[in-house]
Amino acid sequence: MNSSPIRTLRPPDELDYYDTRSVSLPVAITALEAWNLMTAEPSLPLRLAFRVRDAISALFGVQRIGGISGAPRTSVTVGDRLDFFLVEACAPDRLVLTARDRHLDVMICLSVADRVLTVTASVVTHNRFGRVYMLPVGPAHKLIVNGDLKRLKRALERRAAGAREDRRNA
Repeated sequence: MNSSPIRTLRPPDELDYYDTRSVSLPVAITALEAWNLMTAEPSLPLRLAFRVRDAISALFGVQRIGGISGAPRTSVTVGDRLDFFLVEACAPDRLVLTARDRHLDVMICLSVADRVLTVTASVVTHNRFGRVYMLPVGPAHKLIVNGDLKRLKRALERRAAGAREDRRNA
């Protein structure tokens, strides 16, 4: 049995795209809390990326996905949707989201272990469109996740500083 909370579509060497990024957390949070904080205010690069994605994909008959809404969720269960993602697994230490179509399957796994959040993306392409689609998306994904992780850490550092200040004033 695999005890790691990280999940991928297939073993990494069988994927068409694989990326994993981690950040140390100044306070303990759940994977869903991390999702909420990371998506609360979608960055300009992310919003632009989704607009470009939808405009180009629509030319090829691919459904628009609209992007990340930033709407927080207090809980999710398997089968729920977080924007265009399907929730495939959820636990305090793991949130597994997928988007699947005829061109590619995408899995995003947010996992928390020992106050380290890891965001893992795995993709399997099914055809030429999926492979071409991933050419700009792969590098853009890395930049966007790096930015999201930095914003998450800053937000949690502010939260931790506020909690310390509250304790001093109590």
